[in-house]
Amino acid sequence: MKKLALILIPYILFSKSVDFHTALSLTLKNSQELKGKKLDLKSSKKQIEEANSYNFGTLSFNETVSHTNHAGYVFGMKMSAREATFGDFGFKDFLTPLGSAIYGASQGQAPSDMSSLLKKQPDDLNNPEARTNYETKLSYDIPLFVGFKLQSGKEMATLQAMAKEAKLNHDEKALGLKVLQGYNGAVTAKKFIQLTKKGKARANSFIKTASDMYRKKLTRIVDVKQAKMAYLSIDTKLQEAQNNYNMAIAYLKFLTGDNSITDVADMKEISYSSKSLPELQQIAIESRDDFSWMNYNVQTMKKKVTFDSSDRYPTIGAHLEYGYNDDSFSVDSEHDYYLVAVGLKYNIFDGGLVSAKKEKAQLDYLKTKNYFELMENGIKLEVEKNFNDFTTQEETFEAKKNTGAMSEEILDETVKIYKNNLNFRTNMMYLLMSLQSMMTAQGDVIKSEYDKSLAGAKLQLSLGKSLQ
Repeated sequence: MKKLALILIPYILFSKSVDFHTALSLTLKNSQELKGKKLDLKSSKKQIEEANSYNFGTLSFNETVSHTNHAGYVFGMKMSAREATFGDFGFKDFLTPLGSAIYGASQGQAPSDMSSLLKKQPDDLNNPEARTNYETKLSYDIPLFVGFKLQSGKEMATLQAMAKEAKLNHDEKALGLKVLQGYNGAVTAKKFIQLTKKGKARANSFIKTASDMYRKKLTRIVDVKQAKMAYLSIDTKLQEAQNNYNMAIAYLKFLTGDNSITDVADMKEISYSSKSLPELQQIAIESRDDFSWMNYNVQTMKKKVTFDSSDRYPTIGAHLEYGYNDDSFSVDSEHDYYLVAVGLKYNIFDGGLVSAKKEKAQLDYLKTKNYFELMENGIKLEVEKNFNDFTTQEETFEAKKNTGAMSEEILDETVKIYKNNLNFRTNMMYLLMSLQSMMTAQGDVIKSEYDKSLAGAKLQLSLGKSLQ
């Protein structure tokens, strides 16, 4: 007994029976596809923040350290630091000869020709000492007007995030149908196992009955052999049914990401409140997430017309700058400066580029709008089809249930007739035909129940409702 308990412990610990809602919750939680789409949605929402950030401009800090003996750069650096002197202009090479000429003239000497001084290359200006310069500045750039491009871009990003969220909701609901197919498929396979076991037990009872009657010489040996053949045939079908169940459980494990699932509970049935077809179609139009997704795409394409037309307007931007220039890092107010600039740009001629982009955007908008209108008609048609399918499945299911019950009653009556051969001459073939008829009829009931649940699920999803 202890050994049996030890054998059963791992099976108990690592096995699980789930109902439909548990299977669906696990699937929605563990689906790698949905996780990827949720990350994509988060990325789209970040694009809204990115589009909105351009409205606030850019504040940046810059520190540039440079060392050079380039005459133009050195002189410019000294000017920027407000340190330039007359000596930096090379006045020494000009004032010395000029002073000598002035002194000579005061002593009665004839004035010399000074025009050659203008051709003199000042050494201090052309060959300055190398300088290390520190430029420290804060700059702020902001777009004041860009032809409604920023506003349109933000609105497009917002609409696309809403579209992806609607699409994600639709995909989550659609995934419920796969779970229902897997779960109810497992329940159906389990019921077929039970039905096949029932048929196998019936065939085994036929073997015993035929064997007893053969010993009493009330029937022939062929009846016994026929019963045994039917038993073996049903046993083969039982193995097939068990394999179908194992495959259904494997698919359910794949969907849920839970490898401990070994069994399922009852069949998940889908029902809905009784409404007319036009009412259901209106519910679908108002509730379908994929219809909302398409509507957001239409609105996005409409905004894109404005976005692609923005280049026909002027763009205006501002640049603010405050900083310091010195031969060492400092924030000394003697070396500071500021700059305020406003710029305007307007394209006078672009070869018709903006017009072409705008017309293309308008065509894309009209095309998307056309698909949106077509989708509305398609949704109504889908609801009508699913409504008719579900109604038909409901009606046929009740009829098949009655047929299944009647087939078992006929089998029981045929067994009684076979056992009382004196009352009515029959043979094993009649029993086996009745058994086959019963298994077929009751198998149809099982399959019809599955088909009805599937039709109900498709109708509910076409209305925009979740199977949760």
